[in-house]
Amino acid sequence: MISSATWRRWHRWVGVPAALFLLFASSTGLVLAFTEFFGADEALREATRDLVSTARVSAPASVTDPVARALATIAAQAAGAPIDKVIVQLKGNAPTVTVFTGKPTGGEDRKFVVNASTGALLTVQDYVDKPFINRLHSGEAFGDGGLVGAMFWALALIALTVTGIAVMWRMRRKNVTGWRRYFF
Repeated sequence: MISSATWRRWHRWVGVPAALFLLFASSTGLVLAFTEFFGADEALREATRDLVSTARVSAPASVTDPVARALATIAAQAAGAPIDKVIVQLKGNAPTVTVFTGKPTGGEDRKFVVNASTGALLTVQDYVDKPFINRLHSGEAFGDGGLVGAMFWALALIALTVTGIAVMWRMRRKNVTGWRRYFF
């Protein structure tokens, strides 16, 4: 059986670099959560959650017509651009059709937001499939090696947690009562 002193020493030396990864993961996770909670997409979801859409499955033109208007508007600016995906938001005061175009040689290019009712172009911006902060948090920003590294540091943090509980359990005092039975 491994002694408590060995466990504590191991935890001290492995815990320091693991804490750096934990700090990195928690910091980027905080930024992601903050962005998600206070972002425009979340505000739109909250505002339209209880609304009822005017589009019906029995009237497919209520969906296809706004998309056709949006594509006609976008064709004036990006004729022949490949379409990566289309998002139709029909609920709310300002229904929109968002079209993500790609580059002719591959990859992401631009995001067009068009008013679904009028076909007027609202915004055009560059887009990437995943924001940089998402890629950074998952390790994907560092390539496939970053993803593998993220899996290893996640496993290391799990192992550190389990062995930390084992150290705490072995160090507990036998004659303690109340809440101190569970905490040092």
